[in-house]
Amino acid sequence: MHVFAQSQPAQAVTFAVSPSGDDSDDGSVDHPFRTIERAQRAVREVNGDHNVVVRLAHGTYRIDHPWVFRALDGGRNEHTVTWSEASPGAQPVISGGLAVSGWRLWNAERKIYVADVPRGLDARQLWVNDRLTARASFEIARKDCDFNRQGIVLRAGAANPLVALQNANRLELRATGFFTERFSPVERVSGNTLIMRQPAWDNNIWGYDTVEKPFGPQLSHLYLENALELISQPGQWFLDPAEGKLYLRPPEGVDIAKADVELPRLPVLVSISGTLDDPVQDLSMIGIRFSYSSWLGPSTSEGYASQQSGTFLAGKAAAYPADPIATCAEGCSGFESVRNHWQQMPAAVQVSAAKRITFMDNIFAHLGQYALGIGNDADATLSGVGLAAGDITVVANLFTDVAGGAILAGGVQADAHHPGDLRQTNRQLIVRSNRIQSVSEEYRDNSAILSTYVLGAVILHNDISDVPYDAIDIGFGWGIQDPGGNASYLFRLRTYDWKQNPIYQTSTTHRDVVVANNRIHGAKSYFHDGGAIYNLSASPGTLITENYIFDNHSMIGIYLDEGSRYLTVRRNVVQDSGGEWLNINTVRAAYPMRISPDNTAVDNWHDGTKVGGMWTNYQNDLILDDHLVRDNTWPAEAQEIMKNSGVETTVALPTYPVQSSH
Repeated sequence: MHVFAQSQPAQAVTFAVSPSGDDSDDGSVDHPFRTIERAQRAVREVNGDHNVVVRLAHGTYRIDHPWVFRALDGGRNEHTVTWSEASPGAQPVISGGLAVSGWRLWNAERKIYVADVPRGLDARQLWVNDRLTARASFEIARKDCDFNRQGIVLRAGAANPLVALQNANRLELRATGFFTERFSPVERVSGNTLIMRQPAWDNNIWGYDTVEKPFGPQLSHLYLENALELISQPGQWFLDPAEGKLYLRPPEGVDIAKADVELPRLPVLVSISGTLDDPVQDLSMIGIRFSYSSWLGPSTSEGYASQQSGTFLAGKAAAYPADPIATCAEGCSGFESVRNHWQQMPAAVQVSAAKRITFMDNIFAHLGQYALGIGNDADATLSGVGLAAGDITVVANLFTDVAGGAILAGGVQADAHHPGDLRQTNRQLIVRSNRIQSVSEEYRDNSAILSTYVLGAVILHNDISDVPYDAIDIGFGWGIQDPGGNASYLFRLRTYDWKQNPIYQTSTTHRDVVVANNRIHGAKSYFHDGGAIYNLSASPGTLITENYIFDNHSMIGIYLDEGSRYLTVRRNVVQDSGGEWLNINTVRAAYPMRISPDNTAVDNWHDGTKVGGMWTNYQNDLILDDHLVRDNTWPAEAQEIMKNSGVETTVALPTYPVQSSH
């Protein structure tokens, strides 16, 4: 146990679980249960009168349905329940995966093997020897594409790469933009035309940074993927659920007969969720690995119409325009009608309607979406009960090799920023001394950590590396839900013409946030928008301090985006000479309206000379006591911040093979 671990409760009832145990035994150390389900039933019999500890022996616990915790599974009557590894370093694995074997050569020339899997089993990810592998794809040149309401037509004269895909019934379009990565399933291929499934296509071609009109089109890409015909490189694969066949060209150097091939079977691994009247309480998870999940949302007719950091559009908007490409490829009034109805990516491990929940010394690896979701909107939860997460501690965990981001905290819909019932308020989240590396590997537009509307979130002493987008994002909403609204959206974009977008007179729950002592390196490797540390909307009492940002790919270090107010950026070190060390979006076209005022950057060190946005007295956005460092001559104060950033020296993180980005 490291320094943050509380002493084990006195006189706790202890149950033991082992993959070699027997559920007909009594769950003692000498006669352990075999399954976590049996242990969970045993906990419910005693947790009203005793503290309970469940010790999981080393091994893999394969689950065929999500592991669900309700109020009766947590501590009752001021008692606690702890699920932990049986001994230090045991690392029991909660697995939603199916180990695939029985491979046979299917096509010798293409080096493709096939194995049988259960019919109907679908997944968007595959891991081979604990490495996420890529689905087969090829790029379409944007210059050769015409976009319309039905799909994409390859222009006359362009080589038609669709000839071999006329019968590919699981084909998808993947589009990368300036800050979004979108997926749109193909209904069918007809000659040189891709006819797309709805409503995914409609939702992907209106708004901002759209498929057909991304910001910075020279930086954007279009790919077709997920067809057996496309497998051409080592590590590529295709799953045919209807036939129950998995096709794989093994990665270089992998003996398929000996490989551990894991196909995820579950969209969610763990759900910890009570109700507003009876939340899950006093529950801890310690020393466990959570692995192998796959969120299937993008495979449905909804696709993944990404908006920012794991939020997306779904369904059909009543105000959808007749010609979205002509009238709403860069925003329109109708698009504003759906802002309060965006959805969130459901996490692999979910916490809502819960308080005093601790995750410590765990490993979140090989997951197909955001790893850990805390207090997300109801439609992003397995339980259907969202928000209401209080006193949640995430400390000394390792997040690695994850398709989505690491931590998604808070919601984005109306009850998140202005709770209809105050018990829905997300409050007091502590994310401390975690290591986050190689996440957002497929959903590259996911922030490593996103905390939207959380009262009193603390993001402290984390080490975040090798991420394609932002490392730490706080806030949401572009100032639209702040008191008085966003004047730019009021007068220029007609957001408040829609009754579902009221002008609030009270503050959101995004306030009193602290982002401190984090070590961020190798961020911003893909998307140009955003920043290593990023804020959206007003956040009274919020402090960004003593963070160390380096190797940031010459992108933005600290970014206060639209509606940012009342933030203090103090004593940070940004070592990335090619990028903007600091940026603010004051919305130049609406400058007189003072969209992002009253922020102060004071006593920071940086070796880059670029500052973005309009830092003016008129806005009361001030840069004070600033320190430009030349020739790598960092002063002692800056060096001390560098040294003290990242995981605290008193913390021993769990060890696990280091993954590199793919």
